[in-house]
Amino acid sequence: MDQILKMVAQRLALGVVTLFVVSLIIFSAVQLLPGDLAEAILGQSATPETVAAFRRELKLDLPAHERYFNWLFGIIQGDLGRSLANQREITELIGGRLLNTLFLAALAAAIAVPLSLTLGILAALYRNSFYDRAVNVFTLSSISFPEFFVAYILILVFAVNLGMFPSISNISGNLEFWERVYRTILPALTLTLVVVAHMMRMTRAAIINLLASPYIEMANLKGIKRGRVITHHALPNALSPIINVIVLNLAYLVVGVVIVEVVFVYPGLGQLMVDSVSKRDIPVVQACSLIFAATYVLLNLTADILSILSNPRLLHPR
Repeated sequence: MDQILKMVAQRLALGVVTLFVVSLIIFSAVQLLPGDLAEAILGQSATPETVAAFRRELKLDLPAHERYFNWLFGIIQGDLGRSLANQREITELIGGRLLNTLFLAALAAAIAVPLSLTLGILAALYRNSFYDRAVNVFTLSSISFPEFFVAYILILVFAVNLGMFPSISNISGNLEFWERVYRTILPALTLTLVVVAHMMRMTRAAIINLLASPYIEMANLKGIKRGRVITHHALPNALSPIINVIVLNLAYLVVGVVIVEVVFVYPGLGQLMVDSVSKRDIPVVQACSLIFAATYVLLNLTADILSILSNPRLLHPR
């Protein structure tokens, strides 16, 4: 346990350093965006004096390094700042949007994880069969298409032709749970089709790799059914790589929702970031990007911890 706690502390320290570097990259990239917020808000008819006064009010006249450290110190104190576009607190803007994004990611995970594990186990059980080849072709085909293409195909089939689900995921806080699920199902299915191939193929590969182990051969010689050999003997020992790829794909579900949210006009954090880029609302873009980065770092740490807990031998690499 002491070794695990030491590893967690080391990874947390590395995560903090990573977030610091990411914050520098985010701030620098946002500064390179074309256009000017003051001119965009005031319009082309504004005089240079009015633009200069407005920039001073928004503290856009300060040097870049001063604005970066002011923003960084605010983040450390839990203050994300104010939106330049409407002067609202960024925490107020982000709160509901973040919950919507997490709900979408959780729904997609609830579909993708059991589905990919089932498909992977069956593919290992019926290796090189027609089912194995068909599942591999379908999952590889779904992951080969861009997300927006998959989303539009689902809209065409299930919203336009069949009329089963709405094409726009218009949700709000006062919706009942199942109504929210109903309106979110198409973007969740889009994300599922994108990530299920990784998890299914890793499950299949991990189990097939263990089927050649001596203890699996002994189980087969004892006459144990092949399905039981896979689920009770091979799967528990294959959990480490499977957990790792599942958690990493969960990280993708959270941070990779931007395109899906834009296509379905889903009121999540990704949609907010895209809207803020178009408005040149720099603090909101920086806050959204940093939240995505922090989520990815934390889920990577979670993947490492769960992998070690499922396979303690990873604490003692050869």
